[in-house]
Amino acid sequence: MAVKIRLNRMGAKKHPFYRIVVADSRAPRDGRFIEILGNYDSTKDPAVVNVDEAKAIEWMQKGAQPTDTVRSLLKKQGIMAKFDALKHAKK
Repeated sequence: MAVKIRLNRMGAKKHPFYRIVVADSRAPRDGRFIEILGNYDSTKDPAVVNVDEAKAIEWMQKGAQPTDTVRSLLKKQGIMAKFDALKHAKK
């Protein structure tokens, strides 16, 4: 089972916000997911990003692949740097 960390669109028409979720890659974008990791509101200025850092790192250690958008959000939060440091520390 290929697992992705991706965005799940919520909110009203023309007023979206997104949940950052762990989901099977074959599931629909707004369909079934395994776990909610946080949320992202792009309509605010500056954009609001809340992510559970421990859960995100745990899922990436298990092999979940973030999408390009989620990867950039995690990079801005500093989570990707911590994950890379943990990955290199184990080697």
